[in-house]
Amino acid sequence: MVEDFRPVDILMVEDDPVDAELAMRSLRSNDLAERVRVLEDGVAALDFLFCRGIYADRPWSALPKVVLLDLKLPRLGGLDVLRQIKSDERTRAIPVVILTSSREDPDIQNAYALGANSYVVKPVDFDSFSTALSRLGVYWAVVNQPPAAGGANRGDA
Repeated sequence: MVEDFRPVDILMVEDDPVDAELAMRSLRSNDLAERVRVLEDGVAALDFLFCRGIYADRPWSALPKVVLLDLKLPRLGGLDVLRQIKSDERTRAIPVVILTSSREDPDIQNAYALGANSYVVKPVDFDSFSTALSRLGVYWAVVNQPPAAGGANRGDA
């Protein structure tokens, strides 16, 4: 299988196909959908970010500007994914926004303790969900200024 290694601004890790489709619709309204990669589990997300497995040929310079991360994921949960992202110098600077249905205080506390940049509870109705995703996408992929791509956080060091 030949992988598409075009640059990705937003990596969404979401196992619910309905939520992923709603998110993509919202991001399309701001012309961000073409630069989104949706992965369905934590292991695939880490493989993508760390250029492993089917993503071994993906260039390190093409890290996403933001990761939208669900907590309840198959194979490897969101908090474990977050822990690995924030514990590695190459990926530590990537903003990670927890986008989940969990309002549980321990989840919120653990996410921030592990380095989450934001914690957003998925709204129940489509319009609220769409508005929240549009704002998240625009802020993190367009407005936010990330560190320089050639810095220590982005290389193979």
